[in-house]
Amino acid sequence: MLAVRNVLALSIKYTNHRSSRAFLCSKPSPKEDIIQVGNYSINYVRVGNGPHNILCAPGALGSIWTDFRHQVNGIDYEKFSVVAWDPPGFGKSRPPEREFTIDFYHKDADIAHQFMKELNIPKYSLLGWSDGGITSMILAAKFPDVVQKLVIWGANSFILPKEIEAYKKIKDVNTWSTKMREPMIELYGEEIFKSYWAKWVDTMEALFKAKDGNICSDLLKDIKCPTFILHGEKDPLVEGVHVSHLHTHITGSRIHLYPEGKHNIHIRYADDFNRIVQEFLLLK
Repeated sequence: MLAVRNVLALSIKYTNHRSSRAFLCSKPSPKEDIIQVGNYSINYVRVGNGPHNILCAPGALGSIWTDFRHQVNGIDYEKFSVVAWDPPGFGKSRPPEREFTIDFYHKDADIAHQFMKELNIPKYSLLGWSDGGITSMILAAKFPDVVQKLVIWGANSFILPKEIEAYKKIKDVNTWSTKMREPMIELYGEEIFKSYWAKWVDTMEALFKAKDGNICSDLLKDIKCPTFILHGEKDPLVEGVHVSHLHTHITGSRIHLYPEGKHNIHIRYADDFNRIVQEFLLLK
């Protein structure tokens, strides 16, 4: 169910991140760097020497290594140049701390656009997971001249009333299991984690009331680039209605389904995911 997307996704991705360390330890992690974008110090990595540029956008409270380790280390460096960032206020892109306003997805899209300009990357494709998929859709709609192709999974363009009610039930992180709290406390510290999550829930409710649940559905018609929507058919966090809505309203979009996939298809099926995404990006 989409209502608990961010909570369960964070637990899923950290579990997979930890279990995959042995597999990936033979390849050293690329060096992280910091660049100033307006008032924000953005932490990022940049790898590869290929002609096709990619920006990877993590999910809520996510970071480069929690969300995109398999893509940063697994994409063909001769065909692609990959940038992955910690969004403003997340991961190591702090201070300043995260600001949760009802337009934060739009702000992230604007900052991402400026971030890529600061890196002197004029055109690029987007890989966006979950909340990062929302940011990517907005960026593609607002700045069509810079986005070559769009790849999204685990994303939605609106919120359902039942999802808001479910968010409220999990607002207090003290009710979560230790397994689900631990990784977030490790990344942010207990107080910041509690504050971030409570503010995220409050912001979703405020957004729902102010915009009748619309996040970016009104912008889907403005996405002009080739778009690839991937989906795990057993995803407990994103209901099928969101996927069909995106496919219907993004002109010319295509879908790839993983029958046994859940929310973290880019981690569970990393090799296959990377292969088909690269094939899509290289299509003329």
